[in-house]
Amino acid sequence: MGQETKETEENQKTRHKMVVVGPHVSIITLNVNGLNSPIKRHRVAGWIKEQDPTICCLQETHLSPKDKHRLRVKGWRTILQANNEQKKAGVAILISDQVHFKIRQVKRDTEGQYIMIKGTLHQEEITLINIYAPNTGAPRFIKQLLTDLKEDVKNNTIIVGDLNTPLTSMDRSSRQKINKEKWS
Repeated sequence: MGQETKETEENQKTRHKMVVVGPHVSIITLNVNGLNSPIKRHRVAGWIKEQDPTICCLQETHLSPKDKHRLRVKGWRTILQANNEQKKAGVAILISDQVHFKIRQVKRDTEGQYIMIKGTLHQEEITLINIYAPNTGAPRFIKQLLTDLKEDVKNNTIIVGDLNTPLTSMDRSSRQKINKEKWS
């Protein structure tokens, strides 16, 4: 009987912790390197369904602004994107139908390099920025972008994306020339 009581107390503590923690949020991010191929779109959609995140951020979609329909995934009606007319770059944020994300503000550029959304998720204010930094000048681009968005970047900001910035020389591909750019 003493063992049963102990287990019941442990279960109550665990249950209480889960109530305090509340619902979790999972965000996945992927550089898709173009989504103009139906086969690739199908594979990415399958991957998103398999991962089952709350939010999915994609970079380098290579879609035009009128190609939103190409990002459709069953169970993901909320699709926000920033695209370039020339089908270069491109970022997208997909939000699962299983959560209620109340969007208050969206900022995006016409080059398809970033999209920012502000809103409420699980009664918490959050800002999400999805970035696809250019292959050259990435540190300068990111610094300028964050400077431009400084009024929006708070302690509840999540920044994801393809920042195209190797942290060390070991992170560079052998084809990539060494870039001496600094963040300062």
